[in-house]
Amino acid sequence: MDFFLVLIMLLFATVLIVGVSERIGLPYPILMLVFAVLAGFLPFVPVVHIPPELILPIFLPPLLFATAQRSSWSVFRFRWKSLIRLAVVLIVITAGAVAATAWVFSPLASIPLAIALGAIVAPPDPVAVDAIATKVKIPRRLTSILETEGLFNDAMAIVIFQLAVTATVNGTEVGWEIIPQFLIGAAIAVVLGFAMAWLIGALNRFVPNMVARCAATLVAPYAVYLLAEELHASGVVAVVVTALELGRRARPQDASERLTRNSFWEVLEMLATGLAFGLMGFEMNSVITEEGADLIAFIPGVLAVSVVVIAVRAIWMFATYYLPQSVIAGRRMTAKDSLVLTWCGMRGLATLALALALPTTTIDGSPIEGRNFVVACACGVLVATLVLPGLTLPALMRVLKLPGDGKLFAAAQRKLAKRAEQRALQVMRESPELERLPQDFRDSMTRRLKTLHTLLEQGEADIDEPRREELGRLRAFVAAADTVQSRALNAARNELMQARNERGVDPHMVDEIVERLDQRTVVLDR
Repeated sequence: MDFFLVLIMLLFATVLIVGVSERIGLPYPILMLVFAVLAGFLPFVPVVHIPPELILPIFLPPLLFATAQRSSWSVFRFRWKSLIRLAVVLIVITAGAVAATAWVFSPLASIPLAIALGAIVAPPDPVAVDAIATKVKIPRRLTSILETEGLFNDAMAIVIFQLAVTATVNGTEVGWEIIPQFLIGAAIAVVLGFAMAWLIGALNRFVPNMVARCAATLVAPYAVYLLAEELHASGVVAVVVTALELGRRARPQDASERLTRNSFWEVLEMLATGLAFGLMGFEMNSVITEEGADLIAFIPGVLAVSVVVIAVRAIWMFATYYLPQSVIAGRRMTAKDSLVLTWCGMRGLATLALALALPTTTIDGSPIEGRNFVVACACGVLVATLVLPGLTLPALMRVLKLPGDGKLFAAAQRKLAKRAEQRALQVMRESPELERLPQDFRDSMTRRLKTLHTLLEQGEADIDEPRREELGRLRAFVAAADTVQSRALNAARNELMQARNERGVDPHMVDEIVERLDQRTVVLDR
């Protein structure tokens, strides 16, 4: 019962802290983490522990799926070099550098255990990066790099971790078998991801209920993750591939379903993120209280590992983006861009879960020396890369004043809108039903479709003055009409709400009418 009480408390706290974060301009995941760490010291807050082996399977599939839904296959085809540099090479280099540092500062740890520590703290958390970086108006050219990095780096880190833990428990060494194991696991995961996407697509065609189809998108990431892990493949890769392939298979006529699904996932993602960071805070609190005596002795090693993690990322970002003068989204990368990419190397859910998943004994039952040091280092890296950068990132962005890419983004939007407009006009002209309509209806439809590309509010600086004035008048007329309609619809809804409480009125009948009015209001708002 205590566990469920804590869950409800964290869910309510998430809602409250989201409101606070909007007012003070700080990311809510960081505030949730700090809140949970401090709440753990209160005597009336129950002490709860979620089994470490359940942290990743519970939270990683839906949060990773939600992040991957905002990407596409074309992004990976365009950014495959960044994917290899950041999600593979940087993970291996960071793990190696951390292992060497840990071996110097903690001679009791074995080499495989040091490598396991490197794998634990190497991958930036895509959930943390997406939840924090997108709240502070980082230019899209940088957030796309961070998203690409975050979707697959866990896969490489988890493979290294699993091999290192196996070697630690069995008293063996980590060899070159890591490379074929990673490739085989990734290949199996890709096949599973495509198969799951096909299965969900077939299920959507079979199930007429829209709510059930939306629920299938929640079941899919859990199912494919667990199946991949059962087959010793990469659950991370399987979830990402499923999300990307489902996005590719999306049907244009499913407008209502998309609205419903997007709303569903926005709520789910917010609550799951808040709950995950809250539980992470409780686990950090338990580590602090249980290992308090050892933490003082671990401070030099923890600081050294944290510095190495940040330094390796900084050197890599400057060496691969700034020094070669890379061009991203039509703009040459600057030192400020590389600094932001370094600052957003936030560790999170995966780091804590892997640290807590470390076995306590070897195969012969003897305790693993150095495990407490590994857990302490994981918590130290979390604070150094998640809490401090997360709280200071808004201020850093204000100081750096990075040039935005809003004009390029707006120009690309207008180009796509114009393309959609031309296609709509073509289909209208080829429709056989058009001949049965009066001429004034045809002219009205043509005029409306020819304004599709003007519905965007961005990028008007590139439009000549007469056209801008014409668009301004058009939008003023549309806004006035929408205001009148919205006021009328609100009055209708108010009348229905009053009727709903009257004797003899069927509430279900009223709810159906209100739902239709709500749908029309959504169309007006959009």
